[in-house]
Formats: sequence, C-alpha cells, structure tokens
Amino acid sequence: MRVLLVSDTESEYIWDHFDPEPFEEVDLVISCGDLKSEYLSFIATMIKAPVFYVHGNHDAQYEVKPPGGCDSIEDKIVTYKGFRILGLGGSQKYSNTHNSRPPYQYTEREMQRRILKLKPKLFFSKGFDILVTHAPAFGLGDGEDLCHTGFKAFNTLLDKYKPKYMFHGHMHMHFGQGKRVSEYNGTKIIDAFNYYIIDI
Repeated sequence: MRVLLVSDTESEYIWDHFDPEPFEEVDLVISCGDLKSEYLSFIATMIKAPVFYVHGNHDAQYEVKPPGGCDSIEDKIVTYKGFRILGLGGSQKYSNTHNSRPPYQYTEREMQRRILKLKPKLFFSKGFDILVTHAPAFGLGDGEDLCHTGFKAFNTLLDKYKPKYMFHGHMHMHFGQGKRVSEYNGTKIIDAFNYYIIDI
C-alpha cells in the first residue's frame, strides 16, 4: 500500500503545481495535523484515495470548517486494506487560557486518559499496526520546550503493542529535531513534515 503523509506546512508542489502522475498509485493519504482545511480538501479532490487526519495544535479552524471529503481518525481505530490505524492528535498543553480550553492541547495525564478510553477497542482489534499522531513520542525526535515535548503515553503504546509504523508531525524538519525516518524497538517512525510517500 502506498501512503502519502502530509503535515505542518502546505506543499507548493502539491497545492500550487499539482501534477497527478506522481500520486496516481497513492492508496491512502494521512495528515498528521496543522494544515489548512482547504488544503486537505484539495488533496481529497485531486488524489483518488481516502484522506484520514488527526488534529494538530493549530487546527482550531476545523471546529468551524472541517476539511471536506476527509475523515477524522481521532480516538479511533480504523482498518484500511488490512492495516489497523490508531489516531491520537494534539500536542502537550502549553497555553494558559483562563476562559476556555485550548483546542487539541493535552497534559500527559489527559493523553493517558484518552488512551485508557480506547482500551476496549484495542482489545477487540488485537492492537494496531500504525499509530498516527501530531506530537512525537517522548525522547523520539521531540523538542526540549513544553510545546514540542513528546508524550510518554505514546512510548507506552509502542512498547506494549509494537506497531509496524508511527507517523507524526509537529516537529518541522527545519527545527533540526532529528531524522525524517528512525526506528524504535521495531517500529519505523516517520516525521510527516510537508509531504512524504511510503510503501508499506
């Protein structure tokens, strides 16, 4: 299965100079967050494949205008072409807002609670093959500031279920926070910044 990963910054190559030929064999598009709703809608129109997404910490716009033709996989396990895909968007909570909760920002404990609620689904699906997140796992290509610190809860998921892949965004490769592709205990981890095509 050929998967197009997108995250964090809209690619001029895709949006402004779209050439369908390089994407003809794409079977699935996965967004790891922080992209304009219109951009994902464009991809869903131009590439004949389902578009799955999780939210980034800057995706409050989705509350008003979700990307058309795309499916949120937040807090879900979806199966596509035999691959079980788990989606957990958002970043560490770094904004101090007194009047309202910052959208798609979570403390470590809140992320743990989200995962705990998924326990029955994880049991019945017998785990998952692909973890899709916005933030990385702790110590695996994350940053030192609170906003870009990874979730330890993701490490626990990787240790317990040993998925084949983890796709994340948030780090923006120009931050210099590690490699595009890395590995952790048999899980291939890919930073989806801009766009990346992988055959799985």
